[in-house]
Amino acid sequence: MSNRLDYAKASPEGYKAFGGVYVYLQNSGLSHELIDLVYLRVSQINGCAFCIDMHSRDLVKLGINVEKLVLVPVWRDAGNVFTARERIALGWAESVTNVALSGIPDADYIAAAAEFGDKELADLTYAIGLMNAFNRFGVAFRVKPAASA
Repeated sequence: MSNRLDYAKASPEGYKAFGGVYVYLQNSGLSHELIDLVYLRVSQINGCAFCIDMHSRDLVKLGINVEKLVLVPVWRDAGNVFTARERIALGWAESVTNVALSGIPDADYIAAAAEFGDKELADLTYAIGLMNAFNRFGVAFRVKPAASA
């Protein structure tokens, strides 16, 4: 089945509410590149083609090099391609996204809390939660990536 519900059109107020969180995060003080790296990694875990395409494109627009972009799924093995802050954010994103499997261990929280202040960690977790929600809409309703249009 390729044609499913256009959720934004079916529930514009709900979509607008999620958009409000997205706008807040863009102005939260976290770097746009860090947020988009997290969005991309969460989307890769969840298998959302639309979001993987969108956030890859966003990262390219922000100037990320292709070598870094293609290593996002294997960031742990990429050496110094990612900064310590990016590695901690990506680790937190994986732990929170995989909550049913990870239980979000204390070690993951301690690492994230040591790098990010309280507001930053809350905002980073909002970003992870938002992308998990958007991924579920994208996958549930088979939203097509721009590359396929």
